Amino acid sequence: MAEIGLRKRIWGWMAFDWATQPFYTLGLTFIFGPFFAQVSLEYFSTIYADEETAKSSSQATWFWGQTIAGLLIAFTAPLLGAYADNTGRRMPWIWLFAILYLPFTWALWFTDPSGANIYLILLCFNIAFIAAEFMLVFVNAILPSLGDKDEVGKLSGNGASIGYWGGVAALFIMLLVFVNKGDGTTILGNPPALGLDPETSEDFRAVGPFITIWFVIFMVPFFLWVREPRTANRQGGVADAMRDLKQSLIGAYHRKSLLNFLIGSMLYRDALNALYVAGGVYARLVLEWSIMQILVFGIVGAITAAIATQIGGIFDKRLGPKPVIRFCCYILIGVCAIIVGMSRESLFGLVAFADGSAMPDIVFYICGAAIGGAGGAVYAASRSMMVRHTHPERPNEAFGLFALSGKATAFMAPGLIAAFSTVTGNTQLGYIPVIALFILGLYLLRFVNPEGDHAQWSKSAVPLP
Repeated sequence: MAEIGLRKRIWGWMAFDWATQPFYTLGLTFIFGPFFAQVSLEYFSTIYADEETAKSSSQATWFWGQTIAGLLIAFTAPLLGAYADNTGRRMPWIWLFAILYLPFTWALWFTDPSGANIYLILLCFNIAFIAAEFMLVFVNAILPSLGDKDEVGKLSGNGASIGYWGGVAALFIMLLVFVNKGDGTTILGNPPALGLDPETSEDFRAVGPFITIWFVIFMVPFFLWVREPRTANRQGGVADAMRDLKQSLIGAYHRKSLLNFLIGSMLYRDALNALYVAGGVYARLVLEWSIMQILVFGIVGAITAAIATQIGGIFDKRLGPKPVIRFCCYILIGVCAIIVGMSRESLFGLVAFADGSAMPDIVFYICGAAIGGAGGAVYAASRSMMVRHTHPERPNEAFGLFALSGKATAFMAPGLIAAFSTVTGNTQLGYIPVIALFILGLYLLRFVNPEGDHAQWSKSAVPLP
């Protein structure tokens, strides 16, 4: 087999973001998430007479599912990463979770519009989510082998940006071809493609097969061009992985910069993921947007994310990832404050909106653009910062710890939102804890070395065949 050049390996690595982003853009945030909120609201409206209680229960159900998935990822990703490092293999794991991912994304097609099977569908969605996150652990671990510490920030930003453009393309296809705008036709004036019946929500349920097919097609460059780093094919078992993981955790405890980064990023990424999950659900339950409005909102956010993430990668290369993360977190704190303080009637109780005013919609469109732009840049910059703390011979384990820091409290933000929504009986107040998580994450970032501790390990990438 001819040797695959670095350029092709980089493009293959970036193809993963393009292939998987529709799951997050269409599934988690802008189509299936809001659709699930609508379906579960129908279900809970048959149980609770009070509309606000039904809404808060719908929101809580979605976030409890995310909470359980986050816990499973948090406690298994580092161990899988350590095991993969011991065996020197990561591609078989990516294949395994790719195969697991496919049937459970397709299963979203079987969502009952009456809400009769919401818990089964929620289970399927979160199994697919877990599979996607596990793939991401091993794909991120390839990043240090693609360039030195001065290049990985730009590579990370470009990869994430390409992913967001994939989300934009997928949203446009769904909007133009499949999703009806309320009158049984798409915005092009045609019935949904493939004979999909809007009366049984087939146009929204089709998001599952769409995500599956998209993934199958666009993962081809990844599997063709990405290769394992040249490492010894060690045959360590689970016991060895547990021992090495324990040593890594002890080592992380004694590395001040790494420890503060892992804990700080754990908090602000948890808050960010909650915003991603919440965007469409908030729009549906608080602002009472149609799915079509949420799709347009998603396009605005995804385009902003694609542009801002690439710009963030440029600033990462010039200034390092830490200033990029800080700036983006300040923007996201402001967005959270608006989410808590805005309804269709007023903003913070100080600015009243007239009946039928478009101002709440305009404000939330701006918030969506900010979430997309700042969120994309902070994700890419955090990935770049982790490379600066990564031992070149243990990248899977390092990014397993990165996944742990991103998921160890992934149950916390959804759980707090679910708890606050349940206790207060108010959808908006459920987002107050997210602000606290961003502030705590920013505080801990003060103790992170902008250059990490990468220099003590290696100044060059791990060689590839």
